[in-house]
Amino acid sequence: MLCVAPATGAAQDLRKHGEYLFRAAGCATCHTNEKNRGAPLAGGRALKTPFGVFYTPNITPDPETGIGRWSEADFTRALRAGVSPEGQHYYPAFPYPSYARMRDEDVRVLWAYLSKAKPVRRANKPHELLWFVRYRPLLGFWKALFFRPGPYQSRSDRTEIWNRGAYLANAVGHCGECHTPRNLLGGMKERMAMAGTRAGPEGDPIPNITPHKTSGIGRWRESDLMEYFDSGMMPDGDFAGDIMAEVVDNSLRHLTQDDRRAIAGYILSLPPVDNPVRKEKKNTDSDF
Repeated sequence: MLCVAPATGAAQDLRKHGEYLFRAAGCATCHTNEKNRGAPLAGGRALKTPFGVFYTPNITPDPETGIGRWSEADFTRALRAGVSPEGQHYYPAFPYPSYARMRDEDVRVLWAYLSKAKPVRRANKPHELLWFVRYRPLLGFWKALFFRPGPYQSRSDRTEIWNRGAYLANAVGHCGECHTPRNLLGGMKERMAMAGTRAGPEGDPIPNITPHKTSGIGRWRESDLMEYFDSGMMPDGDFAGDIMAEVVDNSLRHLTQDDRRAIAGYILSLPPVDNPVRKEKKNTDSDF
């Protein structure tokens, strides 16, 4: 009996850590088709891009239609290298360029959590892509140009809190995958990091979240961002809408106050970029 209690406690801690990373990584938002009341993590959500429509896959541990036959090594390779168990390149609609920066321990814990999720039998829907995008070997060329694998490296000239925010925003939370504009080949424009884009993942504009005073969120305070992460409410009293409302509900509001503060501080430290990407809303001119 003396040996069981610590093991049980360790297992509970592992699950709690895994669930926290699952929330921080935004898995539920992309892999759950909420608009059509899809089962959690069973995929089917449409992501509209200039290259066609991608449908997110089933990542439940169902052995036939999900990832139930994957090993931890398969999962790690998917996140670290963007390669499937069959050896095919993944499209970067799956944000492995960001997940590749996660720490080894966090990848292991996330796998432990996902592998214990409720299995759902739901076949994956084929992508609807432009003809030249369907040739997956071309993705090797794309990776050579734009993919820089390797875990996040802390900056010695920054504080521990700043580095925590950078890690959560750029690796786990992959904010730039939506908020950074892309070039004609789908690579992120690094000099415009977080500056927004008119070609969002559901065909909608994604706002500029650099601290630019007019086209970004330069008038927001750290406390404003923390409130937004917690409730979705902006400084003008409006609320997050569309996919960002789901990100707040499924991910950001579940983070600790310290982690929300770290992300807010990191975002507000970014170089301001003037890139007016404004989403029209009734009775408001807020960007978020």
